[in-house]
This record gives sequence, C-alpha cells and structure tokens, in this order.
Amino acid sequence: MGTDSALNSTKPTQRPTQEEDSHNSSTALLSFDNDCSDPSNPSQKRTTTIIFISLLLITCIALSAASAFAFLFFSTTSSSSSSWPAPAQTSSPIETTSRALIKFNHPVVILISSDGFRFGYQFKTPTPNIHRLIAKGTEAVTGLIPVFPTLTFPNHYSIVTGLYPAYHGIINNRFVDPITGEVFTTRSHEPKWWLGEPLWETVANHGLRAAAYFWPGSEVHKGSWNCPEGFCMFYNESVPFEERVDKILSYFDLPSAEIPVFMALYFEDPDHQGHQVGPDDPEITEAVSGIDKMIGRLINGLEKRGVFEDVHIIMVGDHGMVGTCDKKLIFLDDLAHWVKIPAEWVQYYTPALSIRPPPGVSPSSVVGKINEGLQSGKVQNGKHLKVYLKEELPSRLHYSASDRIPPIIGLVEEGFKVEEQRSKHQECGGAHGYDNAFFSMRTIFIGHGPQFARGRKVPSFENVQIYNLVTSILNIKGAPNNGSLSFPGFVLLPTPK
Repeated sequence: MGTDSALNSTKPTQRPTQEEDSHNSSTALLSFDNDCSDPSNPSQKRTTTIIFISLLLITCIALSAASAFAFLFFSTTSSSSSSWPAPAQTSSPIETTSRALIKFNHPVVILISSDGFRFGYQFKTPTPNIHRLIAKGTEAVTGLIPVFPTLTFPNHYSIVTGLYPAYHGIINNRFVDPITGEVFTTRSHEPKWWLGEPLWETVANHGLRAAAYFWPGSEVHKGSWNCPEGFCMFYNESVPFEERVDKILSYFDLPSAEIPVFMALYFEDPDHQGHQVGPDDPEITEAVSGIDKMIGRLINGLEKRGVFEDVHIIMVGDHGMVGTCDKKLIFLDDLAHWVKIPAEWVQYYTPALSIRPPPGVSPSSVVGKINEGLQSGKVQNGKHLKVYLKEELPSRLHYSASDRIPPIIGLVEEGFKVEEQRSKHQECGGAHGYDNAFFSMRTIFIGHGPQFARGRKVPSFENVQIYNLVTSILNIKGAPNNGSLSFPGFVLLPTPK
C-alpha cells in the first residue's frame, strides 16, 4: 500500500515583417535612383526628395500598423484565455516560499467537495468566487483524475485516505462481503467496512481537532475518531448548503487553540442534477452557480473574521458526468444464447458491471462466453462492453487486490449502460462510474492559501495524492497510502527555514 503512484483559430492576415518593409523600401529607392540619373536638375531633386519622404512615411505607417495589430491580437488572446486553463505557470513575481500566517500559529485546511462537479463546469456560467480561488491559488490545469470506479463513495474515501478502493475497502457504492454475505450500502457505518486511516482520524491521532460535515465515512467511529458532537454530522441531505457553510465558519469564532486544523465539507450538487438531466442542461448551470455562491459565502465569512489569507482551501469534486440515453443500452438477456446470467449473480450493473458467479461456476468460462457473445455482432451495442477477470483488468485501474471486488468486471464505453432486460421505461440523463481514463470523468482541484502559489497551474493528478498534500500542509505524519510522499513538493510552496 505504500508504493508511489505515477503522477499522473482563425489565422490573421499576414503583414510584412520589419525586415521585409526595409527591403521593399530600399529596392524602391534603388530603382528610383537608376531612373533619375541627372543630379543637376533641380526639379528631379525636388521630386526625389518628395518621393523619399513619402516612402519614409509609408514605411513608418506600415510599421506602426503592424505594431498596433500585434498589440491588439495578443491583448485579445490574453483576455479571452481567462475563461480557459492556462499553461503551467506561476504568476509573477515568482513565489519561492509559503506566505507567513497572520492570525494563526498553525495551518488550517478546509477540504470542500462538490459532488459530480465535472471539469469544465466552472466555465459554463460566471463563477466569480471559484475563479477568485483559481486566480489567487493553484489549479490542476486539466482537472483532477478520480479513482476507478468513478463513483461517489469510493472516490470520497480515496481522497481522505490516499488509498485506492481495493485497499480502503469501499470498492463500490453497494457491494456484498463474499465471506459473510453482508451487504454494504451508503448507510453502513460499521468500522469493519472502512479500512485505511482517513484524515480526520490522522488528525485526531496527533492530538489535534478535526471536523467533518457529511463527508462519506466521517460518521464511522474508527481508532481515535469518534465523530464528536458538534464537529461531526450524520448525513441529512435536507440541511441547506448555507447552514453547512455557516457551521464551518462558526469554528473560527472559537478560541484559536480550539479551531479544528482540518475541516471537510460536502455538497451534493451538481451530481443530483447531473443524474436527472445530464451534464449539458440549464439545471447544471444553476447548480454550479449555487455552489459558487456557497464558496463566496465561505470566503466572505472568513474575510469578516480576518482569517481568509491564513486558511488553506482545497476545492475538489469526486468524479465527472456524461450524458446517457436509452439508445445506448446493453442487455444481459441478449447473451442468453451464449451464457445465462441470473440477476442474483450481478452485484452492480452499470457502468462498472460486477458479476460474482456461485461456487462451482468458473469465472473464466463465464468471461469467455460473455465476450464471445458481445463480439458476435448479434448483441445490441455488444461491441461497447468488454468483460474481464478482475486480475486481467488494466493495471492502471488498481482494481483487483481485494476479495470484495467480484471476480468478473465489465468496462462499458462512455455513455453506455448495462441492464438485465428490456423494459418500457425510457429515460435520458447522466451517469458516472466509467473508466477513469475518460476525460468526462475528471473533476476539479483548486488550492488556495499560504502554501499554494498564486496563479499556478499544475498537471492533472490522481486524487489519492490529496491525503499526503493535506498532511504536508498540517506538518503531521500520515498513514501509509498509495500516494507519493514526494508529490506535495510539486504542488506546495516550501515553508521558510
């Protein structure tokens, strides 16, 4: 578990260059001198002078026009790029060390998750508060890469443990323990399901205070973390977002020694809307605007308390979203000619098809027959699904080293879904859970605070790196994890010695 993971226009009309203008002017003057060879003629002298001055003026005008055009072109390019990710860079002047704390004598981190915030949503509508964090902080220029499967619970727990799902145990939003037969759901709070060490437990292990508002897994009593009253809330989706933000802000009204050094805050949007209408509906725009207002509410509250510049704000999502519709369906019943797959074999249908045959049925035989049927051309959309024995999945998915993962996993192409059988129910909406190599599954990473360089862009990376990032900011020793211990050095400013 302690291994390092890899870090992961219209062309304008061309104008003559300065050299071309000078060459053209010299050629014209040379030609003129050859034609006008009588220097004793005053009329010719006046004509020569006038033409020379005229050519000089034309040359100056051409050069001025070229300069003006260049200025306008590059100014336009610069201003329009404010709505798109910039190349990897740090704003000038380059910061070489982290900024000193003003009000606190220790770092503080607020980790915010906006569920289903697909990378690019921040450009769908004006998001002045999110872009304030981007402009004055550090951003993953092409988004944050989730772990596979790109589902809510596996990814939220990977973010706070630094572990892939095969190692932290939450391998899906719903799964069955192969030994006990017990079923895990999003309401399962027993510690036996939740492996690894989440950030709130790490913080508590160091005698420091943490707080969590609805982050998946935070309700679980694990080790030194007992979900303390007032600093840990059991999930209730009806609690307004404003109330959640205000609760986080209230911690900054405590005496300095009692302020949690780590706080986790969760919002359901825009995932809720994305499932219903897909990623391109106006409802998504409204939801993103609402999240931006919550970020603004948090920033304003911190500024009123005079601590905004001291606080490290890390804003992430857990996964992206892609549109789905009924014409992109694959039915397991269509495979009956090759192999019958009873519903009780299937633990999860889509997008990460998960099948556990009963004892006595060879998983490899089932995989072979399924793929034969899918490749036959006789199964609707069959070419868009490929089924694997879990140990034969692409290694980049890190999705085999757990008995909880069923022996057969199907990877469906982007936007397609798997169902047991045809029905009259028709719907179009959105989904996630697909291969994390799909760009549509990417989400956001924004870091703002004393240890984040202003205006810096960093390459995309997997969310298992965030655990070490937070422990590095807090200057505490973390638990073994799948992130790289050297990763924080690529993202954070070093602290002055």
